[in-house]
Amino acid sequence: MIDFTEKKFGIISLGCDKNRVDTEKLLSIIRGRGCEITDDISAANVIIVNTCAFLNESRKEAIETVLECSAYKSGNLEKLVVCGCLPQKYAAETFPELVEADVFLGVNDYGNFFSALEKSYNGERVNFVGSGNGGYLPERVVTTPAHYAYLKIADGCNNHCTYCLIPKIRGAYKSYPMEELISEAEGLGEVSELVLVAQDITRYGIDLYGQKKLKEILQKLTALVNINSVRLLYCYPDMLDDELIAEIRDNPKIVKYLDIPLQHSEDRILKLMNRPKGRAEYLSLIKKLRKNIPDIAIRSTFIAGFPSETEEEFEGLCNFLREAELDNCGFFAYSREPDTAAYKLKGQINYPVKKSRVKKLYEVQKEISRKKMNGLIGKKLRVLCDGIDYDNNCFVGRAYFQAPDIDGKVYFNAHSAAQGEYLDILVERTDGYDLFGRTEDYNL
Repeated sequence: MIDFTEKKFGIISLGCDKNRVDTEKLLSIIRGRGCEITDDISAANVIIVNTCAFLNESRKEAIETVLECSAYKSGNLEKLVVCGCLPQKYAAETFPELVEADVFLGVNDYGNFFSALEKSYNGERVNFVGSGNGGYLPERVVTTPAHYAYLKIADGCNNHCTYCLIPKIRGAYKSYPMEELISEAEGLGEVSELVLVAQDITRYGIDLYGQKKLKEILQKLTALVNINSVRLLYCYPDMLDDELIAEIRDNPKIVKYLDIPLQHSEDRILKLMNRPKGRAEYLSLIKKLRKNIPDIAIRSTFIAGFPSETEEEFEGLCNFLREAELDNCGFFAYSREPDTAAYKLKGQINYPVKKSRVKKLYEVQKEISRKKMNGLIGKKLRVLCDGIDYDNNCFVGRAYFQAPDIDGKVYFNAHSAAQGEYLDILVERTDGYDLFGRTEDYNL
């Protein structure tokens, strides 16, 4: 029997914020065993790499990270564990080849972490993918700054977009029990901003309760005294009904910000993607949101170079951006992923063209963002302080239209500011993406 309390554990989390929450729950399992967790990977006896496998680039990053970590076996490292999406989807291909890894665990197997590790210390390479039941894990070790945290309310996806591997990695959509999530949120302590995440938060509750329950869980979360505000990420456009829009508008604790992954604007491409609605419906939804919630900030993501996308359809997407004037956008070149329906589509577009189209989309959005940011110069913004930016010798934070890690920031001077504190910042300039300013009482 191995005494794991004598071992030091280090972890590297790759991929999205949903994966980060999984990492935090695995850390809680490790800490619950009485083990030491270290930020110094070189000092770790056990290194865990929690992987992403959504795109070829993320799989490449995961494998490279594992190989880089294996170099520590010349020092303190005894066991290298690979978990998450890469083993879940590609264990058959990677376990025999990636011999540097000692243990493989899938997305539902975190509860078997120590059983697998014990077996590995007894001399075997261990593939435990598929050994767990994927049950809800309530405890976690938060790895974000203390003033904000993510709450993952569901896993999996039922949307089956033709370019996406998520349903084949994570399985069908599965909502977590509401009472467990409320308890988890209460256990986070004082939180300035709670960020709700799932592959699609707007479908929360349908599988578990037979009806949409996002509005109800929002009401319960915002009733908690330790939660100052709630931000919503990944809301599918076909599920944003009048009832939910009204809740976002009327609930003062809900940040007036929505991340709505549209992925394209042209009807033929959207149909090929198996996406809901079309260009007219998307523009109508954006108009409706702005009418009902005048200050709403809308973020989205788009894919360029989907198979058979014509120059005219790409220009249609550029014009859609100009018409929609979204606040923040992310753009990605279509990645041809085996085992997806889009992989077999005719009219695959070569990479230089896809790359060029992504660049053009960013140029279009840059002009939209610059116009919006210039309109804020001379105005005061309520800003959540994220801490100190030592490179720029100032404080850094976010306005309501800026989500952690994916949007711009506000850099500001003040006599004092505490992490998690809200301050009124006078905007003095912009670079078109970030904002720069000061508190009104601060004099240079």
